Amino acid sequence: MTARILAAALLGLAPWVALAAPNAAEGKKLVEASKCETCHHNKTQGDAKAVYLRKDRKVTSMAQLKTQVARCNTELNLSLFPEDEEHIVVFLNDTYYKFAAQ
Repeated sequence: MTARILAAALLGLAPWVALAAPNAAEGKKLVEASKCETCHHNKTQGDAKAVYLRKDRKVTSMAQLKTQVARCNTELNLSLFPEDEEHIVVFLNDTYYKFAAQ
């Protein structure tokens, strides 16, 4: 009986877990809304995407990408939630970095 109740409870949570998964499309919207590329353009004096694509880029792992997104959020006072940062990480990784998922 207890196993059935637990199984039913876990199945009831399944839709919420799926919604909580990081999403690249949501990350793209957040990057646009936060004006990330405007800041990057100002730093590079040119193509904003150069920050992601340059040969000497500072971000060389998924862990560093997560750290950098959190750093930008904090330093620029963007007030993003941790799940927002995760969406952005997935978008940036899928679009530019191509690190193996962790």
